[in-house]
Amino acid sequence: MGIGGCIGLMAVGAILTFAVDWHVKGVNLALVGLIMMGVGAIGLAAYVSIFKRRRVQPPSPAAPVVDVEEHRF
Repeated sequence: MGIGGCIGLMAVGAILTFAVDWHVKGVNLALVGLIMMGVGAIGLAAYVSIFKRRRVQPPSPAAPVVDVEEHRF
């Protein structure tokens, strides 16, 4: 699930929690919306954490050692 999916899940959860006044027998839509927002937030945090780890630049290698033979005459 990417960033768009996580944000979409959070948006649908917010709509179910705050904007819908439907009453479905046996289903608490406010709780379903809260769960969806929580899952979206956890997914977004995990995705950002993994994406951040991928973008870290590895340290540049040390300068190559040049072996120079000194000739003394």
